[in-house]
Amino acid sequence: MAVDYTVIVVYLAGMLAMGWWGMRRAKSKSDFLVAGRRLGPVMYSGTMAAIVLGGASTIGGVGLGYQYGLSGAWMVFTIGLGLLALSVFFSARIARLKVYTVSEMLDLRYGGRAGVISGVVMWAYTLMLAVTSTIAYATIFDVLFDMNRTLAIVLGGSIVVAYSTLGGMWSITLTDMVQFVVKTIGVLLLLLPIAVVKAGGFGEMRAKLPTGYFDPLGIGGETIFTYVLIYTFGMLIGQDIWQRVFTAGSDRTARWGGTVAGTYCLVYALAGAVIGTAAKVLYPNLGSPDDAFATIVKDELPVGVRGLVLAAALAAVMSTSSGALIACATVANNDIWSKLRGAVKRDSVEEQHDEVRGNRVFILVMGVAVIVTAIALNNVVEALTVAYNLLVGGLLVPILGGLLWKRGTAQGALASVAVGGLAVVGLMAAYGILANEPVYYGLLLSLAAYVTVSLVTPATDAAVLAAWRERLAGRGAPELAPEPVAAHQ
Repeated sequence: MAVDYTVIVVYLAGMLAMGWWGMRRAKSKSDFLVAGRRLGPVMYSGTMAAIVLGGASTIGGVGLGYQYGLSGAWMVFTIGLGLLALSVFFSARIARLKVYTVSEMLDLRYGGRAGVISGVVMWAYTLMLAVTSTIAYATIFDVLFDMNRTLAIVLGGSIVVAYSTLGGMWSITLTDMVQFVVKTIGVLLLLLPIAVVKAGGFGEMRAKLPTGYFDPLGIGGETIFTYVLIYTFGMLIGQDIWQRVFTAGSDRTARWGGTVAGTYCLVYALAGAVIGTAAKVLYPNLGSPDDAFATIVKDELPVGVRGLVLAAALAAVMSTSSGALIACATVANNDIWSKLRGAVKRDSVEEQHDEVRGNRVFILVMGVAVIVTAIALNNVVEALTVAYNLLVGGLLVPILGGLLWKRGTAQGALASVAVGGLAVVGLMAAYGILANEPVYYGLLLSLAAYVTVSLVTPATDAAVLAAWRERLAGRGAPELAPEPVAAHQ
């Protein structure tokens, strides 16, 4: 295992080095939180694909393939569909707003009265998303070093917190680009063909497994519908995803770069399902489907290749973890703390340096909170379900309503967030965290509250809507145009 260990150690050291280099580029709030809004299509595509394809998509996607066959691709497939929809229909308008958070968008659209409560819901979502990724370190480091679960979470989490705190979005963008390359080589170009060959090829796989393993809808129509509702719509509104959209250097980059990333996700989804199906042939009696990835990597891959594929798994986890962490810290600072203390933002260079330091502190504090929470929790699926149920049930309607329906009001948005969020929490307590009913009924109640309250309250002030349309058109933004130096990076 010495060669594999060397590959992993070099990879982790490289992540820290990227963080240090990114620190030198993060000179302003815009640099630190959204990479100066200067990314070109190549870096934008790679980093967007990296953040949406995390540990759940890699380890969990292979596990679903082990359990259900090719239809196990649907979870990651719906993530790709959501990213495609976001990129084609909404990303250009979102990028033009020149904001830092989803709640700032809601404030612009509804007149400055929706931010704090939506910020709390978004903060809870990003926190739980970061926690789920951090828990996944335990699985990977257990395979690598037979390491204690708590120590594995602390080690992996500390590396992500370190490079995220140093350089913010610049560090995360650079590391995500490396992680995208490592994932592509490790999972698509190495593990996928090796797993299929070891299982005897597709003919042998068909001969040894039930026909249901090759049914595209074998996982069940209700499950697929739930995946669409949670993950496809979740991609449209998550702070972690929007914050990447904000890094785009142009409308074209946001639209076409995101489309490339979404297409990559569809390929990745199918690859994970095929790897899981091959693992079912090789190891038909594993204790848990989520053990399939680690088992096939540990037992079937040659020395060196095994280290690279495990580095790919680490890359998947780290990219999502760092993206969720900076999103969590950004929301906590911009949407909750600054409003609660009544902070007045200034545009001076000195103030922006202060804001960089302040955001570093928030990333560090949120990172410690994520690590502590990850140690306390044990079920990744439950934590991820709570995160997406809160996001979709509480924020989908007011966000899409604000973008698509000019009659929506601030009162309607607040009612929608409150009713949807509380309904989801109550229904999860009643039906169980993993039940489908909480997000179904919570979303319907959120929609009913939004439409009803919006129609019985006065329409949004015409001046607010006019300012909103100006921002959507790319005019009236408070920031200067991005520097061209890195536009085609």
